[in-house]
Amino acid sequence: MNLTIDHLGARGDGVAETTGGPIYVPFTLPGETVAIERPGTPFRTTTIVEASAHRQLPPCPHFGDCGGCDMQHADDELYHLFKRDLVLKALAREGIETEVAELVPCPPGSRRRVVLSAARVDGGVVLGFNAAESNRIVPITVCVIALPAIERALPALRRLASLLVDRKRPLRITVTATATGLDVVVADAANLSESLRRNAVKLALAEDFARLTVGGETVIMTRPPTLAFDGVSVELPAGTFTQAVASAEAAMATLVCDHLAGARRVADLFAGCGTFSLRLARQAGVHAVEADSTALAALDTGWRRAAGLKAVTTEKRDLYRRPIQAKELKRYDGVVFDPPRAGAEAVAQELAASTVRRVAAVSCNPVTLARDLRILIDGGYRVTSVTPVDQFLWSHHVEVVALLER
Repeated sequence: MNLTIDHLGARGDGVAETTGGPIYVPFTLPGETVAIERPGTPFRTTTIVEASAHRQLPPCPHFGDCGGCDMQHADDELYHLFKRDLVLKALAREGIETEVAELVPCPPGSRRRVVLSAARVDGGVVLGFNAAESNRIVPITVCVIALPAIERALPALRRLASLLVDRKRPLRITVTATATGLDVVVADAANLSESLRRNAVKLALAEDFARLTVGGETVIMTRPPTLAFDGVSVELPAGTFTQAVASAEAAMATLVCDHLAGARRVADLFAGCGTFSLRLARQAGVHAVEADSTALAALDTGWRRAAGLKAVTTEKRDLYRRPIQAKELKRYDGVVFDPPRAGAEAVAQELAASTVRRVAAVSCNPVTLARDLRILIDGGYRVTSVTPVDQFLWSHHVEVVALLER
């Protein structure tokens, strides 16, 4: 069965428009003619009959099996257009007309945080990433998006998984490359016997991990894992959220800080452990609001140890259950919010009713961001810029920074 690919879908699949409706074909590009067989869903490409000029050789040997990347087969030009188009389409669905900047790219080998899975299979242990839309774990030997320090550690992480994997469920290993070494957090492990604990400690010491945490327990820490936010060092709680790529984080922070320059008092909502708060504190007083108390404590400690920062106060608060109110926002002339993928609808509604002059909205989901921007626009804000930022290389995910003012 031959098909011509018309465009790319939101998840990076090629879409062929047919009389029976759209057909989604993974790993294809617009303009290509492909021969497929149809044993079920999804379709499987068997032959590229006519390739796109934008097709390139994927740099990773695991591409197409590992579910971590969608678009290694597309060259930079098409890939960048695809990511920017995701933002344009999300805004258009909400009736928002505004300029969208070119994508801020990120290089291969730059991702500092990965989440691996491991499981027992046929008497052995596999470590890797899940196949697309599957529980099957694809064993990996290289990862071209990860920092070299993480890629070099894959054999050691596989040995660690062999020690700790439970026979009944997959193991998850979150690895963060920090300024002081690898922070390794293991979840869903087997029960830690004394012998397992000793062997895990021995491995962590031999591999010079900064910290190893298993099931919420710090098994060993040779030195606190730290990240620096514009020179301000923060000791990371185990498994805490961090932006995936340092250069992407810096690009987003520059946009946010420049937009809020001149503000005397800023609220940082969904503040995490200080990605924006500690940078903003070089130019304004900051109130950081976050539901995770360990992240807030790390932010506060980092601020207290730093020199030359303005006041930073913290508040533990679930902004989904108890969004900050318009009357509380009277004391701020700038706000930044960076919520999870669900967005910040309730916060946007309160901002729309507030008098805050400038807002920076950061999101990893263009769809929920567009919804929240529509609320702010209807409340009297004007979008001054929208910038897509890539920190999920070769995937269909994109970060966005939108700046608004009254």
